[in-house]
Amino acid sequence: MSPTRIFKILILLTSVVGCQKKDINNRLQTGDILFQDLDCGPLCDAIEAVTEGAGGRDFSHCGLVIVEQDSIWVIEAIGASVRQTSIAQFFRRSGDTSVISHCLAGRFEDVSEEVKSRAARWARQTIGQPYDDLFLPNNGSWYCSELIAEAYNRAAKDSLFRPAPMTFKENPSGVYFKVWERYFDSLKSPIPEGIPGFNPGAMSRHSGLRLFLPRWP
Repeated sequence: MSPTRIFKILILLTSVVGCQKKDINNRLQTGDILFQDLDCGPLCDAIEAVTEGAGGRDFSHCGLVIVEQDSIWVIEAIGASVRQTSIAQFFRRSGDTSVISHCLAGRFEDVSEEVKSRAARWARQTIGQPYDDLFLPNNGSWYCSELIAEAYNRAAKDSLFRPAPMTFKENPSGVYFKVWERYFDSLKSPIPEGIPGFNPGAMSRHSGLRLFLPRWP
């Protein structure tokens, strides 16, 4: 075999190994966080408008991955409660099927597997608990990013995610998004402006997360 032929084979093998390594690294693992552009209408638009996600992307929802043998699940606070959703259903919600383009995965690379597992176990224990319609802390209910932040903070016994004052305003002049005015008016509750909380966009920018397009199926 000629040296040129051998060289070409070596290049091909290197490329294949590199692709396999990349694919393995991008396969979802327990503890990964999925950030999703949900496109649920004006409410999602308002959530995305106040905080920019990683890489300038828009995120209005997030969930925590649990891998069990050949099954992948997402623990998420959505609708009326915390629930366990199949990965196919989660992706399909934002129009993703064989090509994932509306979701980004985040993985803590300097956090132990034990902490990730504890976060997933704690999140699973909240299944069935009510969705936090009021976006308030410590009220026995959860909105999507609050659930994941609490899961990791409890698992790590540290503040991996730190709350920041929430805003429901359209601009610095103090004008609220109309959709939020109608939303909280319907709940007969004041807008929790300035209350410490979490949102998917800010969480996606956490410096400890490696972000990647998830490989699935």
